Amino acid sequence: MICADIADFTAAVPPMGSLAGLDLGTVTIGLAASDVLRGVATPVETIRRKKFGLDAAKLLAFCEKRQIGGMVLGLPLNMDGSEGPRCQATRAFARNLERLTDLPITFWDERLSTVAAERALIEADTSRAKRAQVIDHVAAAYILQGVLDRMAHVRREA
Repeated sequence: MICADIADFTAAVPPMGSLAGLDLGTVTIGLAASDVLRGVATPVETIRRKKFGLDAAKLLAFCEKRQIGGMVLGLPLNMDGSEGPRCQATRAFARNLERLTDLPITFWDERLSTVAAERALIEADTSRAKRAQVIDHVAAAYILQGVLDRMAHVRREA
């Protein structure tokens, strides 16, 4: 099920359990996971993309192994907030994934998540080569952390 907003997503996921964050690129998919209390997002790994079926199988195996209760996909909006071809590709990926799983899926504005991840890695004195290896799953953690923070407010407002 694709949830239109974070309030719907919060209502659709189990009250406790890990969530997954995905940073979908054309070449790779960065993966992050939360703790079961949904306080902290942690970068996990980067999957090199092949075909949708293979990518989906890896994602669903990851979700099963980590007992994931829902997925958050970074939505690559343009800086003016409009949706371009990359957003359309992300939404299509979600629709295709929705056919294969009952896990709730939602989107989160990922503008500047890679920039924030890059800055954090530079501040941590990470080498350029190492940054290239981890940037996608660190960006996925930034995306997921934004959702976790928002979900905490949604629960308080309810």
